[in-house]
Amino acid sequence: MVGKGPTNPVLLEAIEGMVSHSVEKKAPIWKRLAEELRKSARRRAEVNISRLERYCKDGETVAVPGKVLASGTLSKKLTVAAWNFSSGASAKIKKAGGDAISLERLMKLDPAGKNTRIMK
Repeated sequence: MVGKGPTNPVLLEAIEGMVSHSVEKKAPIWKRLAEELRKSARRRAEVNISRLERYCKDGETVAVPGKVLASGTLSKKLTVAAWNFSSGASAKIKKAGGDAISLERLMKLDPAGKNTRIMK
């Protein structure tokens, strides 16, 4: 039987970085994101643009522990950090005036995670 969880070495390194950053900065959000990313690819979050439009406020920063997909439209300026983006999703976020960034970059921009919300 094959083991559960990610085998991608880049993802594993990112997870370990989030856990150590969480301890170092006393920011539990990074540990929570790392736990979500440890799940198998089938169980990781997949968030559509329409969900971001529905539940997020203009100017908000959102972290997605998985993939952002392009279904729907976006009219709000959001900063969206995720492990992966479909090409259409990142284009729609940028077209709305927002920013599509990696979770590692978000960790540098908001080390304490105070202004970040997890969406799954």
